Amino acid sequence: MIKKWETISSENLIDLKIFNALKKKRINPVNERADDFIVLDSHDWVNIIPITKDNKIVMIEQYRHGSDSVTLEIPGGLIEKGEEPRVAAERECMEETGYFGSSNAIQTGMSLPNPAFLNNKCYSYIWFDCEKKLEQNLDLNEVINVKELSIEEIKTYIDNGTINHSVILTAFLFYFRKFNI
Repeated sequence: MIKKWETISSENLIDLKIFNALKKKRINPVNERADDFIVLDSHDWVNIIPITKDNKIVMIEQYRHGSDSVTLEIPGGLIEKGEEPRVAAERECMEETGYFGSSNAIQTGMSLPNPAFLNNKCYSYIWFDCEKKLEQNLDLNEVINVKELSIEEIKTYIDNGTINHSVILTAFLFYFRKFNI
């Protein structure tokens, strides 16, 4: 059985705006050797699949600096301090798309985005009967194009690699499994 490694020290290296880089000194439980590991400390994340009354999925296109590419995704972002994940998911949807549903969003799952070096969770939601009722309320550095797509188009875009963001793929896996799509 694999044992949890003991943390003997933690040092904040740098504040990277959406992450803090930490140096964690941990002890290997097998050989008892201590070594340093870098962990990115972040607030938890949310994403949400908004579905319109006519069963279209509200998607967003945006430029991503890490991949230097435009991606096709669902709304999402950081959970603010003290905010409940569902509230954060609904807020992100409304801000990024102007759409909101007729009842509360439903959690479909939780994942660890990359536990090798990230310490946060990502909560996935679905929101039914969404309608566009607001204008987008984007952050200063957000440029987002909103699209409504059919489930068949979503599946095609997953199959051909157009939708390739791992956290978004996980959200669709949760949705497909929970609702037998």
